[in-house]
Amino acid sequence: MAVSIKDIQKLREMTGAGLADCKKALEESEGNIDAAIEIIRKKGQAVAAKRSDREASEGCVVVKADGNFAAIIALKCETDFVANNADFVKLTQDILDAAVAARCKTLDEVKALPMGDGTIQDAVVARSGITGEKMELDGYSVIEGECIATYDHQNKHTLCTMVALNKCVEDAMAGKNVAMQIASANPVAVDQSAVPQATIDSELRVAIEKTKEEQIQKAVEAAIRKAGVNPAHVDSDDHIESNMAKGWITPEQAQMVRELKVKVAEEKAANLPEQMIQNIAQGRLKKFFKESCLLEQEYIWDKNQTVAQYLHSVDKELTVTAFRRFTLRAE
Repeated sequence: MAVSIKDIQKLREMTGAGLADCKKALEESEGNIDAAIEIIRKKGQAVAAKRSDREASEGCVVVKADGNFAAIIALKCETDFVANNADFVKLTQDILDAAVAARCKTLDEVKALPMGDGTIQDAVVARSGITGEKMELDGYSVIEGECIATYDHQNKHTLCTMVALNKCVEDAMAGKNVAMQIASANPVAVDQSAVPQATIDSELRVAIEKTKEEQIQKAVEAAIRKAGVNPAHVDSDDHIESNMAKGWITPEQAQMVRELKVKVAEEKAANLPEQMIQNIAQGRLKKFFKESCLLEQEYIWDKNQTVAQYLHSVDKELTVTAFRRFTLRAE
């Protein structure tokens, strides 16, 4: 049957589907709006199921604060073409608005919130039918605090941060500056006490192993140099073969270096000074804390002070109580 432009536009306003999809759904339902909505909904489910194994690496990230509560959420899709679409961005913002208004603490709570004739999860599935791409909600996190600042990096909806301060101050930029610090420097915790012990243990193990490898390598290079060979010419088997072909080292020197590498490495590994290794490793761990703990990081706007010192310059009691950061981009 023929359908009217008025009905097509009405269905489009109700579902957000394209004109062609609305026209087709109305024709299939013989003009029944409710049945047409169900057809469009089922199309979304079919697309979502068909593309469930696809990677949704693009999307839109938004952040919002309301009083002492703030949240970040990401709606992911497959292409930046869809991610930059105004309707897609609006849907993401509408979802976050609902989540913040309801003070949702988990992503499952967000998905179950009402939206339109169904839930937010239904709305995401329906949008998948409209765009033909896999879509999924991800990255939902919340913070609560006395004074919250948010930041959407360059307003591109790909990287958002939020930070809670222990008090509000006259300088409204204090929180915003720290939110931008978090976007730029990607800290893992507020301070050392907030770093998980598992992370500390892992970083220390890596530091110890790296220190041992460096000490062994130094001993090997010193022995090679003492034997009259440039260590740079024999730092790998490929270089050894290449430099023999160039005549830079002889086959005898190559064999000697190979044997020397094994002998010196084994001897050095068996006689590494444990206390020195621990001291160097602890130094590396301190560097990790300085680079990874927000309050200990160099303040991006003034490298001569830490973030903690910047906050104390604003107000001697000012500090950070919590923060969150989410990005779609690999770092």
